[in-house]
Order: sequence, then C-alpha cells, then structure tokens
Amino acid sequence: MSELLPLYRSLNRRAFLGGSGAGLGAIAMRSLVGDTAGPRGPDFAPRARRVVYLFQAGGPSPFETLDPKPVLQQRHGEQLPASVLGDQRLTGMSGFQASLPMAGAFTKFARCTDAGLEVSELLPHTVRIADRLCVVRSMHTEAINHDPAITFLCSGSQISGRPSMGAWASYGLGSENADLPAFVVLVSKDARRDQPLYARLWGTGFLPGEHQGVQFRPGKAPVLFLDRPDGVSAGDRRAQLAALQALHRDQFARELDPAIQARTAQAELACRMQASVPEVADFGDEPESTFRLYGEGARDSGTYASNCVLARRLLERGVRFVQLFHQGWDQHGNLPKGITQQCRQTDQATAALVLDLERRGLLADTLVVWGGEFGRTAYCQGRLQKTNYGRDHHPRCFPIWLAGAGVRAGHVHGATDDFGYNIAHDPVHVHDLHATMLHLLGFDHERLTYRFQGRDFRLTDVAGKVVRNLIA
Repeated sequence: MSELLPLYRSLNRRAFLGGSGAGLGAIAMRSLVGDTAGPRGPDFAPRARRVVYLFQAGGPSPFETLDPKPVLQQRHGEQLPASVLGDQRLTGMSGFQASLPMAGAFTKFARCTDAGLEVSELLPHTVRIADRLCVVRSMHTEAINHDPAITFLCSGSQISGRPSMGAWASYGLGSENADLPAFVVLVSKDARRDQPLYARLWGTGFLPGEHQGVQFRPGKAPVLFLDRPDGVSAGDRRAQLAALQALHRDQFARELDPAIQARTAQAELACRMQASVPEVADFGDEPESTFRLYGEGARDSGTYASNCVLARRLLERGVRFVQLFHQGWDQHGNLPKGITQQCRQTDQATAALVLDLERRGLLADTLVVWGGEFGRTAYCQGRLQKTNYGRDHHPRCFPIWLAGAGVRAGHVHGATDDFGYNIAHDPVHVHDLHATMLHLLGFDHERLTYRFQGRDFRLTDVAGKVVRNLIA
C-alpha cells in the first residue's frame, strides 16, 4: 500500500471520488488506463456496424401512420369506454375534459405485406419500402410529457445527465474514421419547432468527453467554432495544437484527470475536421439521381431531406451513430393538416435513405430506426369536429419501425387493442429497444457498463431484454 501513497496524494477530487468505491489500487489503475483506454469492443459478432436514428420529435399519431383502427372510425364521436380507459394517467391538457370522444382517422391505409403491415396513404414512399421494414406496434414508455419522454428514448433515463444512445455506441465501438466524430446529430430546419431539443439529448453524461455527439448545422460552417479565424494559417493551428498538447501532458501528470486527455483528443479531432467536415457537407459530387430520389428539398442545406443525404454520406465515411431530429409531430389540434404536412416533409427522404443505403450495400450492416417518443390518444383533445380533431400524448402504446442490420423485414411485432389504447400482446419497453439495438451492434447490454460514483451504469439501467422476434 505504501508505494501507492504518492499516487494517492496526487489524485484530484474528481479522480478520487470517481473511483473511491473500489480501493486505492483500483483508483490508481483506473486513473492510468481505466475507461478511457480505448473502445471497449463488441462482445460477439455484430449484425450492425452503424446506426441512423430518425427521431420524429413530438409523437406521431399511430392512427394516421402505422396502426389503423377501424373501430375508431365506426364509433367516431362516441365516448371511449371506461373499461378501455381504466385508471391510466392522463395529461392536464385533456384529463379534465368532460368528454373524451373517440376520433376516427381521416386517412386510408394500404395493406403492404403478408404479415399484416398496413401503412397510411400519407406515407406513399414508405409503402414502397414496407417489405424492408420491421414494424413494432407495441412500444411503450414511462413518460407522458415531451421532455422526459425524449430524454428517456435518447438516454434510457427520464432524468437528464445520463449518456445518450450515440455516446454509448461511441464508447463501445469507437470510430471507424479518425477524421470525423463517431456520433453526429442533425436537426431539421424545415420542421415546426414545437418542442425544444437540448444538447444534453446527445450528450456524453459521465462518459469521457470524446463520445459527445457533434451537431452539424446548415450552411457553409456545419460545426460551430471549427473554422480557422482570419489570419491563422494551418501551420499556426498545428503549432497551437502542439502547445496545447504539451500543457495537457503536464496537467495530466499532476492531476491524473481523464477529462484532460478527452480535451486533448477533442482538440486533435477538431483540427482534422477542418478538412473532413467541408468535404462531407459538400454535395457537389452527388449525381442528379440523388436529388430525384430524396426530393428537391435535398438541395437546401438543413432540411430533413438534405439531412438524410448528409446522414448517408456520414455513415459511408465511417460515422458510427447518426441521429436526425425532426420536430413538429405534436398535434393536439388541427391534426389532419399538421400530420399531412409532416408526412410530406419526411416520407420521400426517409424511404430514399433506406433505398440508398441498400443500393450502396450498406443497409445489410446499418440499423435504421424511425419513431417518436410516445403515441397519441384514441380520443380527441378539445372539440371534435367533422373534419378536424387533435390527439393528446399517450405513452401506453405507439409504433416504431426498424430496417437493415439483420432485423426481420416485412414483419409486424406486437399489437394494440381494437381502440389502439392498450397493448394486446408482445409489449416492447424503451429499455427493450435499447437492449435490442445494442445486441445488433454486438453488445450484451448488461455488460456494456461504465463505473461512475461507485456504481456500474448502463444504457438499459437495471432492466431491458433483447426482443429476439425482431431479429431475422
């Protein structure tokens, strides 16, 4: 023990408290090589090498997209039966309504696969790729309001501060391209900004800082503060970086704080990104067929369609996890007009991304996920009109879909009751989705952990199971 005393005295408060639950020997080892020594690596052969998550923020209504309910149309305007409603929690926006009338969807559906998959006519391009999709109709979550629900989907916890999905993927797999971040975030500029999105949704939490998601923005400077200031040459920048590295080495020798090494790694990556980011964000080498496939909106930097093209370019250059956020699905009122607009903005580019990945040979080992943070109520929020209605938040059941990377194509998993209000069979919790995603990436979700404040944390917290029926 005596030989560890000099090292013990040199530890800063963060390093000491971060490892104090494991004894001085563990503290010394963790400070020197610990969890920042490099990517952990998969536990078994992965089906997926990369992920693109198309997050439809606000909660798309299942009844107008992926889960038709004829009963709601047949009984339009009638009260939702008390036996269906039960004692479930309602929001303050509709929980005090004197009446909860059922609202039938204004849309029609097309039957797309022998497995019973039906897709709304609002999504004609998704209809054409239906045989490649694995639709889960029985997702459920624990949060009933947007912020905790989005936080839960992104990090496995309703409380902010935990690492995001992409940060866990980066921590486990590392990067395939040293010149680009392992985790990139894109936010549509053409979406209706109803629910705010915070950087903590793609944050690193207590994981080392190099796993932080990097947001690419529209325009000529996709990453903030990346461009060299006027008058600073590439040689000047390299000299600055060398000086910073020397200072960080001295500081780390004194304090043994892994965050110092993370800052060094981020500075080095930023320097390399000065060349790689302009190249990946420049669509000048894309053929005309790309814009016909994704839609003319793909020419406008920052739109959903453009971000789908950029996501493909990032994935084919080795980025591990791309998360694309599209806001505006929160239709408490005027749902027919609102959801029609959302589908027009996203449908073609979403299907194009799946087709583009497939024709480039990337879909086989790329996991594509589409969905929001929760569903919508079978009853109308506010006044039900003949051609207009709205729906409140509903965490009890909602659909998502997956594609590529070994998932069961053309498959429908789970079902909701006739009213779309409760799960009839095969429920899938958010933790189950995360466990399945990690499994496809080659990880046992119970073993991909990080010790923080004396506890081993994981994306799935203390729950979750792999949904084997989603895997081919």
